[in-house]
Amino acid sequence: MTKLLRKASTFSWNETCEEAFTALKATLASPPTLMRPDPSCSLQVYLAVSDEAISSALVQEKEGNQVPVYFVSRLLQAPESRYQLIEKVALGLVHTSRHLRHYFQSHRVVVHTDCPISKVLGKPELGRRMMAWAMELSQFDITFRPRGPIRAQCLADFINELHPHGHFEEIWWTLHVDGTSNGQGSGAGVILEGPKGITLEQSLRFRFKASNNQAEYEALLAGLKLAEDMGASKVKCRTDSKVVAEQIGGNFQVKDHNMMRYYHAYQKLKTNFQEVSVEHIPREDNTRADQLARLAATKKPGQLRTIIQQEIDHPSVESEMVGSVEADHTDPTDSPDWRTDIKAFLTSTILPDDTTEAKRLRTQASRYVIIAGQLYKRGFSTPLLKCLDPAEADYVTREVHEGVCGMHSGARTTVSKLLRAGYYWPTMNTDCEAFVRKCQPCQKHGNLIHQPAQQIHCIPPAWSFATWGADILGPFPVAKGQCKFLIVAVDIFTKWIEAEPLACISAHQVQKCLGRNVITRFGIPHTLKTDNDLQFTDRKLNEFLAGLGIQHKVTSVEHPQTNGQAESANKVILTELKKRLGEAKGAWAEQLPEILWAYRCTPQSTTQETPFRLVYGSDAMILVEIGEPSFRRAHFNGLNNEAELQTNLDLAEEIRDRAVVIAEAAKQRYKRRFDSKVKPREFREGDLVWRATGEARKDPRQGKLAPNWDGPYRVRHNLNNGAYKLEYLSGEPIPRTWNSSHLKVYYS
Repeated sequence: MTKLLRKASTFSWNETCEEAFTALKATLASPPTLMRPDPSCSLQVYLAVSDEAISSALVQEKEGNQVPVYFVSRLLQAPESRYQLIEKVALGLVHTSRHLRHYFQSHRVVVHTDCPISKVLGKPELGRRMMAWAMELSQFDITFRPRGPIRAQCLADFINELHPHGHFEEIWWTLHVDGTSNGQGSGAGVILEGPKGITLEQSLRFRFKASNNQAEYEALLAGLKLAEDMGASKVKCRTDSKVVAEQIGGNFQVKDHNMMRYYHAYQKLKTNFQEVSVEHIPREDNTRADQLARLAATKKPGQLRTIIQQEIDHPSVESEMVGSVEADHTDPTDSPDWRTDIKAFLTSTILPDDTTEAKRLRTQASRYVIIAGQLYKRGFSTPLLKCLDPAEADYVTREVHEGVCGMHSGARTTVSKLLRAGYYWPTMNTDCEAFVRKCQPCQKHGNLIHQPAQQIHCIPPAWSFATWGADILGPFPVAKGQCKFLIVAVDIFTKWIEAEPLACISAHQVQKCLGRNVITRFGIPHTLKTDNDLQFTDRKLNEFLAGLGIQHKVTSVEHPQTNGQAESANKVILTELKKRLGEAKGAWAEQLPEILWAYRCTPQSTTQETPFRLVYGSDAMILVEIGEPSFRRAHFNGLNNEAELQTNLDLAEEIRDRAVVIAEAAKQRYKRRFDSKVKPREFREGDLVWRATGEARKDPRQGKLAPNWDGPYRVRHNLNNGAYKLEYLSGEPIPRTWNSSHLKVYYS
C-alpha cells in the first residue's frame, strides 16, 4: 500500500494490497488495552512534555512487544509552564511516581528519555525545587536510559497531544466581612462577590456571647467557608477591624489565648485556598457588611428574608477543639502515619504482601524499638530518638525555632537541636528548611544581600555631550554667599565636569544651573540622568526638559549605580576638597574652580585622555609649564600656532574615536569582573517580595532594632534590566522604580 501512495507508481490493487488493508483495519479496530504488570519484570516509563501539559506512559516488555500498563497526564499550572525543559521532564517523572507510587515501589523502573535528567538530578548544587524532587525519587529503584527507537514514546506523545488546552484565569473573589457585639446580641455580616456579577449576602446570628474581636474572627471564618463552598481559590478579604487584619498580617502580636485559637483556625482554613489576602479598610467602605452584622445582632423573626440567614450555636474554635480532643482519644490505627507499618511489624510481625516491600520494611524496622508503647529510633547523636507524627513534629519545630528557648536559628541548626533533644521523623531536614524559609521574623530581619542581582548593562553615549548625569552634593559648611550645596553635572563620554555652588537647591535653581552651565555652553543633550530628589522630579523642571526634547531618566530608588558617573564626579570633588581645605572648611567654594581645572587636565583611566583634549582637541597649558618651561612653551611659534590648532581640531574626531575604543575595552573588563559576582534574582509580575529598608525609611524610634526588610509588596510591572514597579497588597501603586538588588523573594 505504501508503494501505491507514491506519485511515480501506477495504481494497481491486488491480493497483497487487500491483505495489507485488512490487517490495517484489524489493527485499528483492536487498540492496545491496559494489562496487569508482571512483578518479576521491570516497568518502562516514556515521558512527553509540552508548553501546557506533561504526560507519561507506563509499559512492560511481553514477548518482544511493549504492552501499556497505565497512562498519566495533567495540565501545567501557570508558574509551571515557565519551567525549563529539564524541570518539566523531572516534574513529569515526579508526578508519575506520586500517582503510581505502588508500581514504583514494587518494580524496578527504567525511564527512557534523551534529556540528561540523570546527570542533573545527581549534581550536589541543585536548586531547591530540583533537590526536593531528587530526594523524593531517590527512594525508588529508577534507571535512566536513552530513548532509542520511538516504540512506546508515541503513546506518551499521543496522551500529551490529546490533553485539552488549559486556560488559567486569575479569578479573584472579594469578601467583605464585619462582626458586631452589643447588649442585644452578637452577629456577623458576610458579602461574597465573585466573577460575572455573582454576589452572596449572609447574615449570621450568634447564640453565644462574643466580644467584638471574636465576632470579627467568626465573620472572617464564616466568609472563608462560604467562599470554599463556592469553589473559590483566590480570595481578597476586607474587614474594618484593624486588630484582626494586623494580627493575620503578622504586624500585631496575638496575646490573648482565645484569639490565638481563632488565629490558628484561620491559618488552617487558609490552606484550602490557593491564595488569601486580608486587608483593613475604613468602616465607611464596609457599610453593607456592617448593616448585615447589626441587623443579625438585633433581628426579629420575619426580617431579612432576601439574604442567607444562619444561626451559630457555638464558637468555631470550640467545635474544632472538641474535634481535636475526640481525635486524641481515637485509636491511633484510625489515622495511620509513617510509623504505622513499623509498629505493626515490631509488635505483631505483620509484613506487606509484596516481597520487595516486606524486605525493605524488615531492614528498616531493625533500626527501631518500642519502649512503653512509644516508637524510638536508634540514633548516632543520641541513643534513642522519639519518633513523632506530623502534628507533633510541627509543634517541636515551632518551639525549638521560635519558642521561649528558640533563637530563630537556621535550618541546619534547628535540625541539630531537635536531634540533640531526642526527636526524629523521616523528613525533618526538609520540613525545617521549609519552616525556616517561611518564618516571618527571619525574613524580615534577615541579612542584606550584597551580591549583585543582575548583570551590568553598559550604554555607550551616541556623541560627545549627548548624555549628562546630574546630582546634588552637600550640605557643606556655609561658604561665601551663604552657599551650602553643590550641583554637579558630568558628560558621560568626555568626563567633563561642570559644578556650581548654591545657597538653596530648589527646582528653579536646578533649572537655571542646567541652562547656564550645560545647555547654553555645550548644546542640547539627548539624555539627562538624575536620582529621585524632589528637585529633579519637579513637574516644571520636567516640562522644561521635555520642551527642549531632552529625555529625563530617573534612577531606581536607593540605587545610585545607575547614575554612576555623577556619583564618581561627586567623589572626586569631595575627596580633593578634603585634601585642600585643611582647617579652612568654609573656603570650599573658592577652591572649586581650581579643582575643576585640575580634573579637566588630568588623563582619565577609561579614555587615556584628558577631558580638555577630548573637548577642544589639544592639551591645555598648565601652570607647571610656566614655572619650568616645557618644550612647547620654550619653542612657541606664534606664526604656526594657529595652523597647528586647526590641525588638532581636524584630528580631534580620531582622538575621540580612539577614546571610545579604549573606554569600551575598560567597560568590558569591568563587566566581566562585575558579572562574575552576580547571584541572579528575577521576579515576575504578581510575585510577593521584601524590600530592603533604607536608612532614610527606618523608624528612628526603633534604632538598632529596626528590621532590614519591609513588606511584603507585590511586583506590578517588570521593566527589564532589574527594574521593577511595586504595589501594596491593596493594589495601590508605589511611586518610583526599585532595583532587584534591593528586593528578595517573600515566602509564605
